[in-house]
Amino acid sequence: MKNLLIIGAGRSATTMIRYLLDQATHENWNVVVGDFNLGLAEEKVAGHPKGRAIQLDIHDDAARKAEIKKADLVISLLPAHMHMIPGRDCIEYGVHMVTASYVSPEMAAAASEVESKGLVFLNEIGVDPGVDHMSTMETLDRISAQGGVLQSYKSYCGALIAPESNNRWGYKFTWAPKNVILAGQGTAKYRKAGRDRFIPYHQLFKRTEEIEVPGFGTFEAYANRDSLKYSTVYGMDNVGTLLRGTLRFPGYCEMWNAFVQMGITDDSYRLAKSEGMTMRDFVFSFIPSQSGLSDEDSLAFFLDVTTDSDLLDQILALDFLSSDQIPLKNATPAEVLEWVLMQKWVFDPQDTDMVVMQHQFEYTVGSVKHRIVSSMVDKGLNADDTAISRTVGLPAAIAAKLILQGKITRKGVLMPIYPEIYRPVLAELETFGIHFTEQHFRVEQEAVKA
Repeated sequence: MKNLLIIGAGRSATTMIRYLLDQATHENWNVVVGDFNLGLAEEKVAGHPKGRAIQLDIHDDAARKAEIKKADLVISLLPAHMHMIPGRDCIEYGVHMVTASYVSPEMAAAASEVESKGLVFLNEIGVDPGVDHMSTMETLDRISAQGGVLQSYKSYCGALIAPESNNRWGYKFTWAPKNVILAGQGTAKYRKAGRDRFIPYHQLFKRTEEIEVPGFGTFEAYANRDSLKYSTVYGMDNVGTLLRGTLRFPGYCEMWNAFVQMGITDDSYRLAKSEGMTMRDFVFSFIPSQSGLSDEDSLAFFLDVTTDSDLLDQILALDFLSSDQIPLKNATPAEVLEWVLMQKWVFDPQDTDMVVMQHQFEYTVGSVKHRIVSSMVDKGLNADDTAISRTVGLPAAIAAKLILQGKITRKGVLMPIYPEIYRPVLAELETFGIHFTEQHFRVEQEAVKA
């Protein structure tokens, strides 16, 4: 009898929990779902005979340790910076661990200890990161088998609302709102034509490109924070172009750039008198009002758009110039923006989401240049059975099964870049309809230098 402990029962956990409970009888598992909100955990377990819901405060050391000590594997759906709270217990008690988050510095620092204990701490096994890693490595395997030399790699992903659920902003929150607000902050780093390139945050949403996804139209993309950290991971240190980006519907980046230029995505300081400010007060504490101009005209002047522009219409529809009072005390500008958007971008029961991913590979075999465009689109069924829940939860759940079955033998702090992980996970994801469609292009060249 194996015991699984899932910490966190939020939206992205729905499909994962269902999959693990469906497997539990055949695999002889007990599945414990712990969340601070007991009702939420009970809702996800839904009375399954192999499941148990518990109220779990991650900061309650005694309760947390007691549950982890009984587990064979822990799946942590906590924020990335918190994974090593249960992670330290997993090391102490000899328990495997799975997360969908990027490897944190603290997690990386524990690598030798995890390996010496013979444990698997598998991270970045969601969608982005996760499916992107696995599908990239699988394609690189095929390119290498042909004797191909990779010259360029670009990868894009977006968690979006489905087109039929569209609104005037082309976006609703399908995952953690705060992460959306803070997305891109810092300096984006990538490589193009053999040179490292940098995009400062105040330029990020201006410097976009169009990406065509067959059957779904055109998206716009902006660069992720640090594409270069995967250069060695992917074996691409000698590849001329390496870029990872985020996809949005057209028009989104122009709107978000307006927020950046206004300064209202800043989370680094607090507004001493935010509580009781009106939205108009908030806006005009960041931008100057123009003498002789109305509020709308002043905002349009600052944004350098006409008063009948789509951009101004989108922003005014968020009630930015209203007399609505902000209920947040000593909030950061980003927290106020999150409060505003949470009222407008709520994911309604009738909405459906979709996850869009595309990889672009350019490589040569001899004197022939090849290009592969590999696209994946997964659409949710409803507000509960979402694409983000499927594409985050299923890879993590399948990997957890493989670990408990003893089919992942590599130990330590891992990412899913190894064949023993990505081949079976990708194969099973296909049975759920999560797969890539490839377009192949071939261009004859007189001479190609690797």
